Amino acid sequence: MTTTHPQTHPTTRPSAPATRTELPVPAWAVRVAHAIPLVVLPVCVWRLPIPFGHPMGGEPLRESAWNIPYVLTLSVLSELLAHLCFGLVRGWGEVVPHWVPRLGGRRIPPAAVIVPAAAGGLALSALTAHWLVGAVTEGPAGWPYAEGWDVLAMTVSGLMTLWGPLLLILTYAYYRRRCAGRA
Repeated sequence: MTTTHPQTHPTTRPSAPATRTELPVPAWAVRVAHAIPLVVLPVCVWRLPIPFGHPMGGEPLRESAWNIPYVLTLSVLSELLAHLCFGLVRGWGEVVPHWVPRLGGRRIPPAAVIVPAAAGGLALSALTAHWLVGAVTEGPAGWPYAEGWDVLAMTVSGLMTLWGPLLLILTYAYYRRRCAGRA
């Protein structure tokens, strides 16, 4: 394995643990990063019984061989993306981990993290706004849940509406830490 020197490769940095960041991360940002997977989890758990014939107060799914893989994949992918937000407060969001072939140890340009995180936060916030406008304008009559399930379903779904704004706040903290004050 060849070693590159910072003088010859401006994108490299001396090795650092994956948890350590270049500049200190505010404690509130770490708490926000921990909160994101927790606000996503209730919806992921809520939807798991649906493909097995338990509509959870909503419309039953049409019979399909794809229901179970679709719902399981959606839940797992949602949680993985929520956990990816830890990269905004950990060292592996600033430097590629050393175990990654050919890229390990290289600094990650801030824009490579900020742009997708901001786009994701804006997309989630737009979906949230769309969902909230629909819920407010149509009221309980427009909700797709049976009597008795509506409050629980809206509470579970309502938690997930925090994902977009929390991701945008975390992205801004990452931007301030990595880019603010640099010319």
